[in-house]
Amino acid sequence: MDYIKLFAPATVANVSCGFDSLGFAIDGIGDEMTFTKTPNKGAVISNITGADLTYDVDQNAAGAVVKKMLEDANADFGIELTMHKGFYPGSGLGSSAASAAGAAFGANQLLGDIYSKLELTKFAMYGEEVACGSAIADNVSAAIYGGFVLVRSYEPLEIVKLPAPSELRIVAIHPQIEIKTKDAREVLPKEILLKDAITQWANVGGLISGLYTDNYNLISNSLVDIVVEPHRKKLIPFFDDVKNAAINAGALGAGISGSGPTIFAICKGDDAAKEVFDAIELSYRDKFVDFEMFTSKIDEEGIKILHSF
Repeated sequence: MDYIKLFAPATVANVSCGFDSLGFAIDGIGDEMTFTKTPNKGAVISNITGADLTYDVDQNAAGAVVKKMLEDANADFGIELTMHKGFYPGSGLGSSAASAAGAAFGANQLLGDIYSKLELTKFAMYGEEVACGSAIADNVSAAIYGGFVLVRSYEPLEIVKLPAPSELRIVAIHPQIEIKTKDAREVLPKEILLKDAITQWANVGGLISGLYTDNYNLISNSLVDIVVEPHRKKLIPFFDDVKNAAINAGALGAGISGSGPTIFAICKGDDAAKEVFDAIELSYRDKFVDFEMFTSKIDEEGIKILHSF
């Protein structure tokens, strides 16, 4: 293979109770990227659209991943890549993760598909470290594996793909402000009470059980975050208004997507998603903050090849 064009999906990480350990891929929103073999070794970024990102390979999440993979494989060729960002960096929807995961997947195809999904996740985590200072796995693994994922362990890295009930729908609102992952991490507590940790562990277990058994009530009862959300919601204008509107309109749960500012709501079925969409939109219409909204299914496939030769 000498050329590939792919789609790397946006993702929701943390999923309320699963800080740095749960994530899922979003259907229809993401980045388009191309990868072309070149005779000169190394990685080159030739075009970026949709966002103002650096062309410096060592500072760009995608470029850094491709360069590292070429070196690791001792490739006798180079790769030229282009990126079209389909959503905003700093939105809380895994922008750098889509770039890093897409880069790992695309480079692997040109290298002859020599790396496993777990190895691709490790390379993509390096891109996350370049972009935001932390080698986080929840977003990148969701993009690579598709659907829901659990980061069961970081050392050694272990990713578990979880089932997603077919009726799950996502409604999300993105207030047009930017929150850097690094800034959102700085507001988190260094220690938590044991009773809060127990509650959070139980919610993670309940959510995973609900996903496996299609138990929407259990999913709803488990989509509660008492550790991270109370601190991060202060960075998002009118967060409580949006969450309350979503829950009152029938959402199973609502929370902060990644580091924010995007707020997501999980719903059962298209009709409930429409009710929740309308309620969230109404709650934010008079807040004097620009925003965008979308509704989505869970993207079970993850990164998709659009064209190759």
